[in-house]
Amino acid sequence: MTHITIGTHADDAASPLRLDARRFNRHTFWCGQSGSGKTYALGVVLEQLLLHTELPMVIIDPNGDYVRMRETRPSVDPDVRERIRASDVRVFRAGAAAPNGARVRFADMTAASKAAVLQLDPIGDADEYNALLSFEASAGAIEADTILDRLRSGSNPGWARLAQRIENLQILDWDVWSRGGPCVVDAIDERPRASVLDIGGFAHPAEPLVASLAVLERLWVRRAERRPVLIVIDEAHNLCPPDVRSAVQAAITELLVQIAAEGRKFGLWLFLSTQRPTKIHPNVLAQCDNLGLMRVNSPRDLDELTQVFGFAPEELVRRSSSFRQGQALFAGSFIGEATVGQMGERLTQEAGSDVAVPLG
Repeated sequence: MTHITIGTHADDAASPLRLDARRFNRHTFWCGQSGSGKTYALGVVLEQLLLHTELPMVIIDPNGDYVRMRETRPSVDPDVRERIRASDVRVFRAGAAAPNGARVRFADMTAASKAAVLQLDPIGDADEYNALLSFEASAGAIEADTILDRLRSGSNPGWARLAQRIENLQILDWDVWSRGGPCVVDAIDERPRASVLDIGGFAHPAEPLVASLAVLERLWVRRAERRPVLIVIDEAHNLCPPDVRSAVQAAITELLVQIAAEGRKFGLWLFLSTQRPTKIHPNVLAQCDNLGLMRVNSPRDLDELTQVFGFAPEELVRRSSSFRQGQALFAGSFIGEATVGQMGERLTQEAGSDVAVPLG
């Protein structure tokens, strides 16, 4: 099957709305303000890709919205239920107690990424940055829980200052490190049908960024293997905003800009979801050839969308301000003609639905 059915045409409920699954080999931007049904609708598309393609997906999930992708709803056809349950969907959760944790190896990260984690500037912290490079060259692959002993046992005085920095930042206390145990990037290397990284449960605000950086970096480092993967990033503004707030966020943004510009030919395809286009780095946004647009009211955002996505008719883009929940405009390479549709029902359980108001 080359097309997936995700709903119906907005003006004809009997007419199925289909996307060309082959065209997810282009970067996709998915946008809708809070309450538009964006997260639910994204789940509809991911379910259909799971069912009707062999495309592996890496889903960076900050709110735990997709951790129940193998749990079907009671009304689902039994055959479809069995196909979903048989799919190789792996969930990696944040936190020390998670048995299948979203954990990474410090040793796997590049020197530049390690420097970002350690908040080292190559100019402002020249001595310590140089000490990190010399340590990398001489010590080889060192895990986070053994790095202090190795640094202090060396003769380089810069290594001692580096050890002090690590202690002061309390980086070794983070739950994100695998410490010799299972590592999420090893599982992703196996290319399961879907790898869901539930990164919302970490204690330190830098840990979700570190986990995401390590995964994205691994995919980029091994890009020459040309093994296709759809990189789904929910709340993508957390990883590639126009104005970065930390060294790790800057490293991720730089990497995503590179993937957006060059990753397509290597089989690294982005699927970015967020509430507003202005919250995404422009060099990433400009590389997207598919658009899924749900309700957006902001005039500034509508102006941005019409400028960036020239292939989407301006009239339909501006019509999105009046969309009902679950309605979306689809335009770009994955659909023949720009179309407004109504999203279909989810097949699997939605894990991150809104919390109801207690009424007593």
